[in-house]
Amino acid sequence: MNVLIEKLVKLQAVELERARLAQAGRVLPSEIAQAEAGLTKANGQVSAASDALAREETLRTRQERDVAQHRQRAGRLRTQRDNVTTPAQADALEHELTFVESEIDRLETEELASLERSENYELELQQARAQLELMAGALDKTRERVASRQKEIAQEQAALASERESIRKEIEPDWLTRFDRLFASRGSAMSRAEHQQCTACRMGIRPQIWNQVREGELLTCDSCGRLLYFDPTMVPAKEPETEPARNAAPPAVPKPRRVG
Repeated sequence: MNVLIEKLVKLQAVELERARLAQAGRVLPSEIAQAEAGLTKANGQVSAASDALAREETLRTRQERDVAQHRQRAGRLRTQRDNVTTPAQADALEHELTFVESEIDRLETEELASLERSENYELELQQARAQLELMAGALDKTRERVASRQKEIAQEQAALASERESIRKEIEPDWLTRFDRLFASRGSAMSRAEHQQCTACRMGIRPQIWNQVREGELLTCDSCGRLLYFDPTMVPAKEPETEPARNAAPPAVPKPRRVG
């Protein structure tokens, strides 16, 4: 491989690594956003459980007040029942007292159901607060990790930028122009030729081009336009030919078929 090809291949490796690091850097903020979304969701669950618990407590306060009022009313009705003078008055008071007592039973039943719901909401609130604490810790760790990784990427990018400039100074401007144009449009400028194929686009290479590339020339792929090069160090070793087994029986000859 001639010196120009080695430099261009090395430059491409640097450019690809710079692109990879840039992509990795662009992804990092999304990791923080994802952790923040998890914290927001956990905070919403805490608020929902807390609000539900508060509603049940408000409901029970109202139910307890209504039960107390009904009990007072029942007491007055029982006092009035002791002083009635006619059967009609007694029936009316008894009917009203029955209704009031049924309302007391209903409200007390609903109050018990509210207590059960409150117990469930308290458990949900406890779990939601634990999850909120977990998400808050995860967010802090994510921010620390992202900041550390961003610092590492910046250092790696600085080193690559220095290496890139050093390599580019050793390459002729015309070749740099071709390289930059191809890299910008194709995502890579150099393509290794292997098995009479361009490894970038997987299209076949004409025999004449293949021979020239193997001799060390830097030519253009007819299909994708990238610069083709041959790396003799990447040629796979030939497998040793297997010798025929000694004293092996000759292959069987099929018997001729009789034609009727």
